[in-house]
Amino acid sequence: MSTIIKATNISKVYHKTTIPVHALNKLSVNIEEGEFTAIVGPSGCGKTTLLNILGGLDQPTEGKVEIAGTDISTMKDSELIDFRLKNIGFVFQAYNLIPVLTAIENVEFIMLLQKRNKKERHTRAMELLERMDISDKANNKPSQLSGGQQQRVAVARALASKPRFILADEPTANLDSASTSNLLDLMAKMNLEQNATFIFSTHDQRVMDKARRIITLEDGAIVSDVKR
Repeated sequence: MSTIIKATNISKVYHKTTIPVHALNKLSVNIEEGEFTAIVGPSGCGKTTLLNILGGLDQPTEGKVEIAGTDISTMKDSELIDFRLKNIGFVFQAYNLIPVLTAIENVEFIMLLQKRNKKERHTRAMELLERMDISDKANNKPSQLSGGQQQRVAVARALASKPRFILADEPTANLDSASTSNLLDLMAKMNLEQNATFIFSTHDQRVMDKARRIITLEDGAIVSDVKR
């Protein structure tokens, strides 16, 4: 396996009040291709901050992040937007689907931004919806889908651009038990069959049970890193 993400001495300090808040403290971690990793820990430990920095949605105060050998820590905003579009998939707790678009249009949207042709977009989107067991809802808008169905569309959208890895921030937080189980099974299947790399931040024990690596944070630092 090759190293996709190399984070070195990452620190993040927020100055929202007169007292600086140290969200991450000289944290270093490598993520390999094909991993199914959960980042866990108490609220406020830095899970989401770490995910945002690994995904180029936020910049570290100190340290650097390399993705497939490219240092994204010094990129300009315009460069980061293009880099994320080509390399990183995102799945959010709140789904973040575009309400006026159908399920298949939501999945196609990122490929539209990548300027792929219409036939390729449609074929790829339908293939992913089928893999996520939701192709029968391809022409439904988000308001016509359950939470679990919306999150499956969101995962399909994250995979559509053929990213190097997918970052999933609390993806099961708004789902019931059955929807969570189905979604995790589908993502685990994509991980094994397609070698899709997933990195979760989560409080959910069900996600932890599926993960093959668990990284535990406390006070912005790694206190445990266990591969199974």
